Amino acid sequence: MALPANNTAAAPCQPSRGGRPSREAARQLGEQIVDAATELLLEQGFAATSIEAVCARAGVSKRTFYHRYADKAALVRAVVAQLIDAARPPAPAAATGDVVAALRTLGAAVLDAALSPRIIALHRLIVAESHRFPELLDAVAVTGGRDRVVAQIVELLQSAWPQLGAADAAFAANQFLQLIVSLPQTRMLGLGQPLDAAQRAQWVARSVDLLVGGLRGLSASG
Repeated sequence: MALPANNTAAAPCQPSRGGRPSREAARQLGEQIVDAATELLLEQGFAATSIEAVCARAGVSKRTFYHRYADKAALVRAVVAQLIDAARPPAPAAATGDVVAALRTLGAAVLDAALSPRIIALHRLIVAESHRFPELLDAVAVTGGRDRVVAQIVELLQSAWPQLGAADAAFAANQFLQLIVSLPQTRMLGLGQPLDAAQRAQWVARSVDLLVGGLRGLSASG
């Protein structure tokens, strides 16, 4: 099944007369290369995606490619960074005192991102090929996407429980993120029935209630 196309992809762009592309044309060429590589990687996998195939789909020369990327690993890092950046939830709004509502909003955004078609396809790619091509795991590690989400959760937790130390807040945030994403994503990957919209909302709400209940109990006992 074909993956959803990236509707923001630029139209094919050719260098301006004189040989060197303008700044805007250069930006569009870079987008064409990354968009083409994204489609090929998610459709065919890492091993089957060659630089030649990327250049052919993007409509650029290998010289143009190597002017922007040193090798295939550098291109994969750009692809993964773009996928994760596009799926990143917005920063939480300024604290309003309603930490439950804020966590539910952030949790829903995180879950929607984790279950999006391209992130699921990336997950499948990593599971299938990272043991042979560690460049895939390296690319994910470099983006730091999970770390940024954890930092957002930590900010919300410490705004509600200022006495919560940094290590405990980070531990709670990581556990909450795992709770929100793990089972729904596993089901979306084919190991069980995927959650529908109502079930997703209930899953997030119950996960938030479990986290907040535990922290309130810890605060009361302390």
